[in-house]
Amino acid sequence: MNKKQVEFSIYPYGEYSKWDRTRPELPKILDITDVIQAEIGTEFGYVLHILRGKGKTITFRIIHPPFDDETGNPAPDFTGEYFINSNDFRFFLGDCVWEPLEDKLGKWRLITYLEGKVVADKTLTLINKQP
Repeated sequence: MNKKQVEFSIYPYGEYSKWDRTRPELPKILDITDVIQAEIGTEFGYVLHILRGKGKTITFRIIHPPFDDETGNPAPDFTGEYFINSNDFRFFLGDCVWEPLEDKLGKWRLITYLEGKVVADKTLTLINKQP
């Protein structure tokens, strides 16, 4: 019997409402766009819709503009993994802008992998909302 493949699609991408990471509800899309007009607190990213992936683990990487971490060293890319717990699953990958704003502006590349293969790859550009 031929097993059906896992399917992935980026549902919406762009600017989102504030996300409470402790709750199961995903943030709401505010603006579908590649260019985010950012200010402190702006949430951005994409929702990845995954079909037939139950029991698998996705990994992710966020490549961000260069900025220093809290110790003054260059911050590494953000990485992690997430377990898919249903066959119709939605996963939010993104971030929220924090102070100082200036070093968060630029290109943010968000990549999701399954078993080492890229299944979603989106670059969002953050620009200053204030002229």
